[in-house]
Amino acid sequence: MPITLTERAASHVADFLARRGKGVGLRVGVRTSGCSGMSYKLEYADSVDSEDVTFESHGVKVVVDSKSLPYLQGTVLDFAREGLNAGFKFRNPNVKDQCGCGESFNT
Repeated sequence: MPITLTERAASHVADFLARRGKGVGLRVGVRTSGCSGMSYKLEYADSVDSEDVTFESHGVKVVVDSKSLPYLQGTVLDFAREGLNAGFKFRNPNVKDQCGCGESFNT
């Protein structure tokens, strides 16, 4: 199952990559962290490694390392602005539980 971006998230990533002047897309992954076990990691991808899996969403490449993929399959990534805060929101169908602050999860 692919990892997708909403139009708003894809637009935000494309705008940032254009201002940055380099990069092939958005790298999405997970790492062991937090009180519930795993947390998301996001960074702009400057290259695609041989063990990466890529998806295209609204014209933006999403790059995922093969170890993170089972935890992220089917995830929709949105970009939201709430008051003074703005950031990416994950809608991950694999999450069974998450901590109270929403920073970490388990599957």
